Amino acid sequence: MPKRGKRFNDAQKLFDRQVDYPLNEAVSLSQKMATAKFDETIELHFRLGIDPRHSEQQVRSTVMLPNGLGKTVRVLVFAEGEDARAAEAAGADIIADDEIIEKIQKDGWLEFDATLAVPSMMPKVGRVARILGPRGLMPNPKAGTVVQPDMLPQAIDEMKAGRVEFRNDKTSNLHIPVGKASFDEDKLLENAQAVFDAVMAQKPSGIKGVYIRRMVVTSAMGPGVRVATQS
Repeated sequence: MPKRGKRFNDAQKLFDRQVDYPLNEAVSLSQKMATAKFDETIELHFRLGIDPRHSEQQVRSTVMLPNGLGKTVRVLVFAEGEDARAAEAAGADIIADDEIIEKIQKDGWLEFDATLAVPSMMPKVGRVARILGPRGLMPNPKAGTVVQPDMLPQAIDEMKAGRVEFRNDKTSNLHIPVGKASFDEDKLLENAQAVFDAVMAQKPSGIKGVYIRRMVVTSAMGPGVRVATQS
């Protein structure tokens, strides 16, 4: 077991690790325990009762955070020609043409936070799927990140305003940021509630038993606080 620092150990004394707290109390505790020298991200972590081996039990979608993420989101758009010019005019930070795709493929370049693509570019985007996919950056129609050219302005605005994509990993877990520790508590709670509602809305119809087995709120450097999902 890794050795914990004094700050982490002191934070653990502020709550009972065996108790499931209401969401508002868990968020408040996580903010109080975010004492690092930088503005820590507050995250929700879910342990789901799904079987990730089955395609029909995958949990993947996006959620608009009412109060944003509290950071500048660098949006990369896979487009070319007129579509590229439209994306640039709409505020895209990076236009991914053949040169950028090659840079991602050969150098593993990933200096961006979110991606969009127009349908005509998807065959080319497939060349970097193995790099983007594990990092949650691969454009996907189900997640609303493969869009028609006329929808690029709206999609780019939503990305920059705080649209977050989520998907379960191979161990049935979700990890979703909900804002910064410096947020007003009410705004952070509103974001957290939006994430919870979005995850609940994606419950697979064929799932048996408990859908959310455990939910935890944590800061980037702090301990996790268990949440009573009924709250």
